[in-house]
Amino acid sequence: MNIIKVNGVELAYDSFGNENDEAIILIAGLGTQMIRWTIPFCEILAARGFRVIRFDNRDVGCSTHFSHYKALDFEALATSLMSGKRPDIPYTLDDMSKDVIGLLDALLIDRAHIVGRSMGGMIAQIVASDYPERVLSLTSIMSSSGNPALPQASQEVMALMTKPAPNPFEDEAGFLAHSLSFAKRIAGTGYPFEEDAYRTLILEEVRRAYDPGSVGRQIAAIAVSGDRRPRLATIKVPTLVIHGVDDPLFVPACGEDTAATISDAELMLIDGMGHDLPHQLYKVTADGIERTARRNG
Repeated sequence: MNIIKVNGVELAYDSFGNENDEAIILIAGLGTQMIRWTIPFCEILAARGFRVIRFDNRDVGCSTHFSHYKALDFEALATSLMSGKRPDIPYTLDDMSKDVIGLLDALLIDRAHIVGRSMGGMIAQIVASDYPERVLSLTSIMSSSGNPALPQASQEVMALMTKPAPNPFEDEAGFLAHSLSFAKRIAGTGYPFEEDAYRTLILEEVRRAYDPGSVGRQIAAIAVSGDRRPRLATIKVPTLVIHGVDDPLFVPACGEDTAATISDAELMLIDGMGHDLPHQLYKVTADGIERTARRNG
């Protein structure tokens, strides 16, 4: 793992493959760390002739945290948004997209293939729309367009996501039960839920960094991002939208709307896939990323 300073923050990253190959940047989702892009997945992409770079977004993992920031008041946030005022939050998805460009600059990468999952998909969309000269292709996975008319996740799923978890250093069993319950709820029905693998991953994230406030700060960044369709409509690079038919967090309509808004985007709806990326889908996902990367080749 390496640490590099960009855009006023430090980002942790690592890299797979030949540094002279075209780069793929993998952007993680809400409150999750770069290790959610597992080493086997990164190695699959690297074996296809890409330099694969994964990194911790700001406020998670080994990158700069904003835990000194006051606790967010979500009622005040909603009130500000409804009144058209800019809420007082530490950063936005635009800032996080600038982090990606800063990472490219620091690594002397002119253009890259941008791949993001969930919130990372939103960041990837902004990078592709605002910095078209830096993007070779876009793959948006289990994400959304920000269209306010789209169906929302159920209250039950949202409650599971936002319910405070026990402190893992005081109640590891309770923390694991809480985290595994949510992970299982948003997983798809088409593939076995591998609880032991998830437990290992969750504990590894805790060991790397534990910051219970970061999810709330990133939710706020998503909230102020608003409707990205005007930006999506400007994207011209080859684009793939991957979405799970079983996704309960961003229902399939979210992926369909994203693909419909981007010119010539390919939509890949996967039966049995939820809001996760099980190892059984590594190959089909890598196939899609590679196919999209080669579309202009």
